[in-house]
Amino acid sequence: MVKKFAAILLVITLFQSAALADQNTEKAIISAVEKGMPQALATLEQAVNINSGTMNFAGVKQVGRLFAAQLGELGFQTEWVEGRGFGRAGHLVASFGTKGPKILMIGHLDTVFAKDDDFQKFEPLTDNKVKGPGITDMKGGDVIIISAVQALKAAGVLDGVSIKIVMTGDEESSGKPLVKSKKALIDAAIWADIALGFEDGDGNIKTAVIARRGSVGWTLNVTGRPAHSSQIFTNDVGYGAVLEAARILDGFRKNLSPMDNLTFNPGRIVGGTRTTEDKSTDTGTAFGKTNVVAQTLSVFGGIRAVSPEQLASAKAKMQEIIENNLLHTSATLVFDDGYPPMAPTDGNKELLGLYSQISQSLGYGEVVAVNPRNAGAADISFTAGYVDFALDGLGLMGTGGHTKNETADMTTLKRNTTKAALLIYHLSQEK
Repeated sequence: MVKKFAAILLVITLFQSAALADQNTEKAIISAVEKGMPQALATLEQAVNINSGTMNFAGVKQVGRLFAAQLGELGFQTEWVEGRGFGRAGHLVASFGTKGPKILMIGHLDTVFAKDDDFQKFEPLTDNKVKGPGITDMKGGDVIIISAVQALKAAGVLDGVSIKIVMTGDEESSGKPLVKSKKALIDAAIWADIALGFEDGDGNIKTAVIARRGSVGWTLNVTGRPAHSSQIFTNDVGYGAVLEAARILDGFRKNLSPMDNLTFNPGRIVGGTRTTEDKSTDTGTAFGKTNVVAQTLSVFGGIRAVSPEQLASAKAKMQEIIENNLLHTSATLVFDDGYPPMAPTDGNKELLGLYSQISQSLGYGEVVAVNPRNAGAADISFTAGYVDFALDGLGLMGTGGHTKNETADMTTLKRNTTKAALLIYHLSQEK
């Protein structure tokens, strides 16, 4: 999608901007990042020590107020988007500037650790490591966002770019309906030319994300003709729901597994004479006997694709498979909305190239693309179809995400803040 200026011209000038950027300004940005590190570390500790599990609405809002206050001091207009309409706390949206390219910076305020979890505190370790709930996923990334724009402000160049920051309150468990939950993010993407995500990617500072596979749920419902098991396979009874489901799932395996970077997973199956399903707890029950042909069966699964085209192709193949039913059986397949794919576009590759150039100029080395199989779905996926350029995985690096061993490599805080600030400055030089 081409925005207010031609995408092809921006691709060309991304690399020209490296030459146009003033070296004295770059030095000022680098110095400002260095001077801002004590505040960044203090903010990170404060944020990590606030529990903001997705369903702890008060905690999510408290982290949002912490970040909003710091952005407000820089001249950002901040807004809290209330989440009642989609069953979550809400989102922080902050806006600045009217000049230069329009850049969307994406973070999230929530974590996977509930209010009653015993993993709650920022804990310094040896070797520049710190353990804490959500420290890499992704309060560290949020702090990098704030620290980068603080450095640009201190260097006197923040006015050369238009920035919108969206920190969602439900990335770890999206509110429903998605059309409401993701509206603030998508509205910002429609406004923007470039989207930058500050998740931690695969935790490796030598990589960034130009592609994320989408994550879409699906439900397969199969019915058969109930009868005494002695009559199975006959013209009057047919094959029953279980064997039809087995045929379909094996068909999925044969047709989808060869597709590069696509995976599908049937995570739960319930079948028999009678079944029940509780969606709120992801549980089900079944009644059936070995001497009765199964009448009903349901399978609940997910599918991950690297592009919208690949997802559409997979859905078409799955639909074709379920329609070739065994005798006296039928099946329906329903897909959820889910997370869309973030395709590896040429624009994303160009943006990664500029980011890598900046990293190398700082002496940090080359940055290459993450294997899409190693990067899960994230909020940036909802924006990728609306911007010409998108890059993710720019956050605080570490290991153990979503576990009680979530640990940050604190040497990456300054490095990735510097790279992000310089990236935005180079983009602001685009003519």
